[in-house]
Amino acid sequence: MVSTCLYFRNISLFLTLLIPRENISVHSFQYPVTIPAQKRFVRLQALTREDAMTSQIIARRIRNSRTNRGRIATPKTKEKDSSPERNAGSPPSPKRALKVIKKTKANVSRPKKGFRLPYECTIEALRSYHRIYGDLAMPRKFVVPEHSDYPKEWHGLDLASTVYNMKWWQKHVKQNPDHVADLNKLGFIWERLQTDWNLVLEALVTYSSFHNDVMVPIGFVVPHDTAWPKATWGINLGRAVYQIRARNDFIRGSSASSRRAQLDRLGFVWDVSEYRFQKFYKALRHFSNLERIKAPGISDLYKALRVPSTFVVPSGSSDWPEYLWDYPLGAKCQAVRSKELYIKNNPERQAALMELGFQRSGNATLGWLEVVHAAAIYSKMHNRHLDVPLKFVVPAPPHVSRDCELNEEDTCIAGSDEAWPYPEQLWGLPLGQRLKDVRVKGAYLKCSAADSRRAQLDALGFNWSPKRGRRKGSGNKA
Repeated sequence: MVSTCLYFRNISLFLTLLIPRENISVHSFQYPVTIPAQKRFVRLQALTREDAMTSQIIARRIRNSRTNRGRIATPKTKEKDSSPERNAGSPPSPKRALKVIKKTKANVSRPKKGFRLPYECTIEALRSYHRIYGDLAMPRKFVVPEHSDYPKEWHGLDLASTVYNMKWWQKHVKQNPDHVADLNKLGFIWERLQTDWNLVLEALVTYSSFHNDVMVPIGFVVPHDTAWPKATWGINLGRAVYQIRARNDFIRGSSASSRRAQLDRLGFVWDVSEYRFQKFYKALRHFSNLERIKAPGISDLYKALRVPSTFVVPSGSSDWPEYLWDYPLGAKCQAVRSKELYIKNNPERQAALMELGFQRSGNATLGWLEVVHAAAIYSKMHNRHLDVPLKFVVPAPPHVSRDCELNEEDTCIAGSDEAWPYPEQLWGLPLGQRLKDVRVKGAYLKCSAADSRRAQLDALGFNWSPKRGRRKGSGNKA
């Protein structure tokens, strides 16, 4: 007989058995439960700690049913009993069990509010809070502790969610000038009676004034600071922004279009992934432009882009826009290469980075490929003899200034780039210094591919032990 074996290692997992009451074989929640698959249907529901008591009651009833199995039961008259322990010898129906659990969760996880308590009791609780903390800038949810400072009726109730609610205002404050005066003396924050959307929008406006954007971290909570409006203190602004993007909170219904327009005017970012990629792309493009400005001529045509892994955009630099200050460009490049950050399953972004000269193979591998490529061309031009002068730099095609037929101010290139032996991405490469580093420091040879790279250099006629002394004509010769 096929059987289903379920294991329970945590009391927070509750087993609801939708099975007949006879032939039950259940040992405990801490041990295997074996139930014939043909006759049983088992449903597993995950519950929280507050359901532990209910789970223990159900488990005890199931164990009792197993103990009483086989005994001759005397018929009894059915009696209506509302006690939770009725029919202890049989497991409860799933419908009743779930009903009890939902009621328990609602009572435990969600503190009640005190709308029905009289105004005098509520104002006394507010005075106690003001006496302890000096104001009424309560957290968004403040559950009154069981302390003698507060009225006993308010113990365990949510004071903040009660008083800062239009329902309480309409019932106890509206058209009661004396109550308004009492609350004003305590510093009641009337602005908190606004809708949640107005408060979130006001907090976003303030955040934008400080950071010039609304890219709020998910864990950001509005501080109790006078620089922020008092009505927004304690708002979990990061979570609110995340829920606007993920669940369209506050932007549903008839007012959705107007609220979206308000967020757009603040520069709200709807697609965080695209925003972060664009920031990385702009920083990389700016880095490329600066490298070309530093070395005009050959380097401005050199496409291979290298960013040091530790490079961070300098703060306060006039060469960089302010929104990129302190941006860890080097670390981002490493993450793009190793983890495919921003570009995974996105060929358009990969192509955009390739146009900038970004190489996904990494700086080390890219450097070796450039060196061996340039060395192969040099070796072919020198009859398979690779003995490169130290100061040799891969040259670009010669540029000459002459008058052209169409425009006398044009700068024309003598010859054709296609006829030049060295490709464009190698122009400006210090091949002599690189090969010296290979020979003296073992550069590019401290990895698992060292043997194959040595073999490549040997095949090109690399001179591992050149003669010492100054060479004649050691300049740049193609």
